[in-house]
Amino acid sequence: MKVAIDSWVLASRLRHQGTYVYAQNMITQFKKIARTSPEISFSLFAGRRDSNDAKLIEPEAGFELAQRDRVDHDRLWRLGGAGRAAASIHADVLFAPTASILPLGRVPVVCTIHDVTPVKMPSHSGSVSLWSRTLLWSSARLSRAVITDSEWSKKDLVSIYGLPECKVSVVYLGFDKSNFNAALPDPALLTSLFERLGIKKPYILHHGVIQPRKNLKRLIEAYRFMLSRNRNLDLELVLAGPLGWECDEIVAAANGTDGGRVILTGALDDPDVALLVKGASLAVIPSLYEGFCLPMVEAMACGTPTVASNASCLPEVSGGVLKYFDPGSVEDMADCMEKTLEDRELLAELTRKGKERAGFFDWQRCATQTLAILQRNASRPRS
Repeated sequence: MKVAIDSWVLASRLRHQGTYVYAQNMITQFKKIARTSPEISFSLFAGRRDSNDAKLIEPEAGFELAQRDRVDHDRLWRLGGAGRAAASIHADVLFAPTASILPLGRVPVVCTIHDVTPVKMPSHSGSVSLWSRTLLWSSARLSRAVITDSEWSKKDLVSIYGLPECKVSVVYLGFDKSNFNAALPDPALLTSLFERLGIKKPYILHHGVIQPRKNLKRLIEAYRFMLSRNRNLDLELVLAGPLGWECDEIVAAANGTDGGRVILTGALDDPDVALLVKGASLAVIPSLYEGFCLPMVEAMACGTPTVASNASCLPEVSGGVLKYFDPGSVEDMADCMEKTLEDRELLAELTRKGKERAGFFDWQRCATQTLAILQRNASRPRS
């Protein structure tokens, strides 16, 4: 069986987004599968320009780079180019790691739709949101099968697009265990990072792209409200991640001088992010909507006490082992953070249960389950 892989999501501009991380990890695991399963081969489409990182992937036995100029022409590739390319290399199935292409052509497409954010919580311009919704609709309705990250997202896909439940498979993601783990951080590296970022006190942490769906403006308000009524708490709030779309209000709130200090770190590499997570007094996930939420799992894996919104898939993915709050209520968020920070037994419980739950998620398992779905839906299914 030959699996073609769409590389649109490997655009260099998307390096800090979860879909890019997902695609990179699928590629890593597919390479491992190819080494031990000669009956399965993979072809990753790559362009010639530097705007797409697929060309940086090293080919090896069973895993080739298929260079196509159309990859560099965004609309041409997404509006049928990917399907024609898959047919040209005689692929049995085309795997799209995100809803980026129209599933056209004679090669069956299996698409991962991580969530339905453009429908539930659009935050881009009208034209961009319309294009995203069009791709979501076509990926959901026209793909041979759909993979998604959580039961919550499956429920959304089934209800919004009228899909039969058997068409949608839930495959939980993994996380980077080499960086995000319970090993104690190197004190010298941590001190150096604090100096570089200007962190001077114990801190509450959120890591991820700075954008409206993450609900960070309310987190800033809740943090400052908590400090205003409890003078025993003396912490900074660190928001680690690149500035994303529609982030002006969040940045303005962070730069306000009324209350505690908020630090925006900008984009960081994974080792630095992991250091920040391990050094935090508390990790907070205030999102209004998520399809999976890698940052939450990463914080849990590091043994950092974590509290989270009770919205969308967050209780499901975390296994109900965290302390939760209403993401629409600044007061409830502040109460949750305050009570957690002042309860040593609760902090220890969140650390223990978080690590246990995070151990369930694994990229190898994710890739193995994904491959089984690809095999079932290929034009020449493996017997």
